[in-house]
Amino acid sequence: MSDARPSIIAIEEPRLATRRRVRRRVPRYVAVTMPLALAGLVSLLVSGNALRPFEHITTIEAKMASKSDFFQDPEVQRLLLKHGIRVDIHRLGSRAVATQSLKGMDVVFPSGQPAAKQILDRQDRAVESARPFVTPLVLGTFRGYAETLEKRGVATAQPAPGGDGETLYYNLDMAKFLKLIEDEETWNSIGFKVPGGRSNSGRVLVRTSSVCESNSAGTYLSILAFVKNGNEAPGGDDPKDGSKGQDAESAAEDPVLELAQQVKPLINLQGMASDEQADSYFSDLGESIAPVTLIYEHQYLAHQLGYEEKRGKQDTRRVLLYPTPYALTEPQLISLTEKGDKLSDLMETDPELRDRAIELGFRVRFSGAEGTSDELNAYLKAHEIQVPAPNPDQTKVDAPDLNVLEEIINYVGNCPPPETETQ
Repeated sequence: MSDARPSIIAIEEPRLATRRRVRRRVPRYVAVTMPLALAGLVSLLVSGNALRPFEHITTIEAKMASKSDFFQDPEVQRLLLKHGIRVDIHRLGSRAVATQSLKGMDVVFPSGQPAAKQILDRQDRAVESARPFVTPLVLGTFRGYAETLEKRGVATAQPAPGGDGETLYYNLDMAKFLKLIEDEETWNSIGFKVPGGRSNSGRVLVRTSSVCESNSAGTYLSILAFVKNGNEAPGGDDPKDGSKGQDAESAAEDPVLELAQQVKPLINLQGMASDEQADSYFSDLGESIAPVTLIYEHQYLAHQLGYEEKRGKQDTRRVLLYPTPYALTEPQLISLTEKGDKLSDLMETDPELRDRAIELGFRVRFSGAEGTSDELNAYLKAHEIQVPAPNPDQTKVDAPDLNVLEEIINYVGNCPPPETETQ
């Protein structure tokens, strides 16, 4: 019998393993974009637009001309969205808006009263309308040309702020200016001399839009007719109905057509299809395109405000000629539907929209006397833009009767007949 002892097996004490917790990292792209997302959320909350995607937006179909600049402004679009409105713009010259079909439109916004009256006369229901601001018709040119006209005694410089420096504005004697056009003067023949040896043998003319389509060209035509008619509106107490022929024999029997014959050579008909002249004038090649261009004052002032914001100074190369006699245009927003009524009401009552109109160079109607705006002048001065001075000669063009104006426009532009559809 064996006395061997049983072997003892050593069992190693178990080790307690500590489980490491894996810390998940936030993806880098999330970390980078999170501050931007938070900033955007805060901005939406502050502006009141955080719930805008969930609200109903009313799209308003609109036909309008140069005043579409107002509704294409991003700040105006933001202000309208606060009221649940988006404006879908169909851009067209004012007279084209008045003579073409308005089917499917909620509002129209012609740039002047003749086109507005044509539109109102076509309506078979009572309509709402708003005339939120006014803007003078002006001639945009460049300093060398304005100084040439000044030396010729055709233009007078408005005093620059402080009595020195370069002015942005000149008053233009239209009777003397039209004489240069009638005499077929060239810029060189009237003394155009610019440092660097530049010259211009082109005729003294004004580049306009088509008189058949745009309010600005039609209003300019009114100025020409008024001056050529001895500073009186053509037509008198016996306005013509525009039904006579357009040949020389008819003109001899029709004083309005006779006047139209005199005016036709004075207007440059190489213009674009509608109120797009400002785009050319403010382009880098503006001076090469045309020395003098027909525009609205608000377009020039908006350009100067934007130029000063970007460059910290005025654009002294471009200047304005204020015609004497002068024409003040009154854009009228006309509602054609119940949706359009809401926009018309806002244009008349919303203070933020009125303030934005001032910032875009318009003379808002509540600002005081016709043709002036204390609020606009104060805004320009605060942004170090020269304020236009009222011309001592306050002769205003009396617009002819609409039928008379249409007769002149159709003769000068050889315009096609209007569309027959009224809505």
